[in-house]
Amino acid sequence: MAVVAEDVRAAPAEALPVADPAPLGLAAFALTTFILSGHNATFIPDLIWVGPALFYGGLVQLLAGMWEFRNRNVFGSTAFSTYGGFWLALGIFVTFATLSKSFAAAITVLLAFAIFNLYMLLWSTRVNAAVFGVFLTLQITEVLLVVGFFMEAHGHANNGWLHAGGWVGIVTAAVAWYTSAAGVVNGMSPRPVLPVGSPFWGAVPEVSRRTRPMPQRAG
Repeated sequence: MAVVAEDVRAAPAEALPVADPAPLGLAAFALTTFILSGHNATFIPDLIWVGPALFYGGLVQLLAGMWEFRNRNVFGSTAFSTYGGFWLALGIFVTFATLSKSFAAAITVLLAFAIFNLYMLLWSTRVNAAVFGVFLTLQITEVLLVVGFFMEAHGHANNGWLHAGGWVGIVTAAVAWYTSAAGVVNGMSPRPVLPVGSPFWGAVPEVSRRTRPMPQRAG
């Protein structure tokens, strides 16, 4: 007696939820920004920031951006991947570049990223107030550094613009660290613990929202 195989289609596997990579990406960004900004503010030695820039601010933040793609977070994936690439490129450039070419290159790179950061700043208004604060302080930092390196390139060494950019960069790092900490504690709690504020306008589409807070086990 012949046995007829029944055509049974396997049900598609349900995608398992993943942890929110944003706190990791923000922490990597914050620490590297703090060290480099401390150098610009003249209280952290030269080149100590290159290692963290390559591996933490660069590689780890790039990975956070890739994981944000998995979470279908278009804003987070774009921001973390871009700034991960920024830190990798900056670390490699500083390692191999000659001093005579560094000022002009720094102006070009920082100006380009300031343009990128400007439209990310505008759209961060649809995320929350904390993320907006990160991009706002970062925008000010980048503009100050562009002006500072321009002054350096034209013979005005030790100008106050670079120092100001360093101190505002430290504020940027502090805001990013707070936002990262809020992401960690709020993701481990059934309700928000650290406030991050609401979007300034509009509701973020469901497909672009970050992972919801972790459900708590009963008992």
